[in-house]
Amino acid sequence: MDKTNNKIAVIGDRDSVTAFKALGLEIFPDTNPFAMRETIRKLAQSRYAVILITEKAAGEIPDVIAKYRASAYPVITVIPAGTGTTGLGIQGLKKDIEKAIGTDVIFK
Repeated sequence: MDKTNNKIAVIGDRDSVTAFKALGLEIFPDTNPFAMRETIRKLAQSRYAVILITEKAAGEIPDVIAKYRASAYPVITVIPAGTGTTGLGIQGLKKDIEKAIGTDVIFK
């Protein structure tokens, strides 16, 4: 049986992720696409349950986000950065809902 731990990681620019440390989450401040790819790979191997990633960071590595969205774990959720939102997180949520139930019932 595949055992996933209950750890949550946050990836993005330092200003956006630092506050999550106060909540007990593990932060990985980075904006380099190569480093973020490697971080996500290591977190997935370590069986993190959830990875939160800022919209700007996710925009730099859309192929990695898509790859892990197709698997059960880790759950990757795109969140707004401290500087505001680009709408990428809402677009991802909309796609996830449509995939799960076959129609857009929330964002019509």
